[in-house]
Order: sequence, then structure tokens, then C-alpha cells
Amino acid sequence: MMNWSIRDNSISLESPVVMGILNVTPDSFYDGGENINPDVACETAVQMKKNGADIIDVGGESSRPGAKPVSAEEELRRVIPVIEKLSSLINLPIAIDTYKADVAEKAINAGASIVNDISAISDPEMAFVVKKYSAGIILMHKHGDPETMQNNPLNKSDVLECVISFLESRVQQAINSGIKKEQIVIDPGIGFGKTFAANEFLINNIDKLKTLGCPILIGASRKKFIGEITDRMPNERLAGSIAANIISYLRGAIIFRTHDVKETTEALSVAEAILLNN
Repeated sequence: MMNWSIRDNSISLESPVVMGILNVTPDSFYDGGENINPDVACETAVQMKKNGADIIDVGGESSRPGAKPVSAEEELRRVIPVIEKLSSLINLPIAIDTYKADVAEKAINAGASIVNDISAISDPEMAFVVKKYSAGIILMHKHGDPETMQNNPLNKSDVLECVISFLESRVQQAINSGIKKEQIVIDPGIGFGKTFAANEFLINNIDKLKTLGCPILIGASRKKFIGEITDRMPNERLAGSIAANIISYLRGAIIFRTHDVKETTEALSVAEAILLNN
């Protein structure tokens, strides 16, 4: 099994990797406003590490459906104090959840080693930044922008072909820009411009993305499609989120972006132990 190359380090992908979500935003769909204060955000991250997180993913702009974009200046104001403090506080890789190259570069200089880019290097300068610092990069598929992406979502019949074709082209674009393949992780973008049925179908066919030759990240945590199945609000979607992650793991995903580090880590540990005990 490969390692994920991130700056001057690497993350083993022999076992499931858990990425804790740390939103320092006022308007994220689940935890918006909880971690705006940098000290509180850092306390949350420390607890995530204790609970088993392998990576902390810091985000300063909500990407929930209908979210309004924020300026790079505002995004930096939110994330840089947190990343600077975290980088000296915890010995874990830090990801910056941004699609802006300027934010990514300043976050890397503050201590981040991974760029989680929901636009899959749409910013012309992003590939240059990732190459310059040898950072890890997550390339995600989305259909439209957060503000409008659910207006005309992809359906079940189109979603797999669209996701594979898009990610294949963006992986090649990254490589052509000088980014090494071992720096790249792909994310099918659960909930980003896809119907309820398309999200289900995508999770059940995650293994088809293996043809791209990159590790697969899944970000299903507490998303709307889980609520549509269970009739539960975001704060009641823990069990459904774990179920989605376990199915994704069985289908080939290896990195799991979650609000619920402890429960997700334990569930994946049990699943892995059972699978390995042949």
C-alpha cells in the first residue's frame, strides 16, 4: 500500500486514515460558530488528536449548499491564527480546506502540509503552490459552486462517469504541472451537486475510482443524503455517517473526513480488524 507524500513527511495508507473537520466558520451546516475563537478551535483539535485523528482539516469558508463565498482576506483572518497555534501544539499533519492559492500558500507557511481543494486546482496558481512546497493535495469533484450546486444536481445515471472523467483530467493536469502522483488524493465529492440517489450510488461504487491510481477520500459526515435516509437532522446523523464510512471503506476508500473522530476511528478499527482476520 502506498504512502501519501506531504511536504517533508508522509502518511501511511496501510490502515484507514481519519481526518478531523475543524471549521472556523460562522455558517458551516453542522458546527458553524463553535470554533471561531482560535483558542477554542485548538482545544477542539487537541481533543480530536486524543480521539484518534491522523489529520486536522482547517476550513475558513463554508462549502455547504447555498453558502456565500468569502474573501481571501477574511478566510486568512479565520484560519492563520489557528494553523500557527496548532502547528506548535500538536504533532499532526494540518490540511487547509481552500480553493484559493494565496490562502493555501500562507497556510502552508503557517504550518499546513496538505491542501484540501474542493475546486480541484481550478485556481491557476494552485498547482504552482502545491508543487513549490511539495504539499499533499486533495482533488475533489463538485458539480457547480456551493451557492448553486443543488439547483441542477447530477443524477444516478450520470454521476459515476462524470466524477471519474473529471478527476482523471484533474489528476493529469496536476501531474502535468509538476505535482507528483504520490502527493495526490481524490475525493468524489459526496453531496456536492448530486442527487440523493447519486450520492448513494457513488458510495456503493467507490471502487470504480481505483482505476485512477490515487488514494480515495470520502467526506460523507452528517450530510443531507444521510438525513434523507434516516429523517434525522445533522446533529442526529452520527450512526448514518459511520455506516456510510464503513461501506466506503469496504469499497476502497482509505481516508475519512469526519466531524466525529472518536466514533469513526473506533468503527473503522473494528472493520479493519474483522477484514484482516481471515
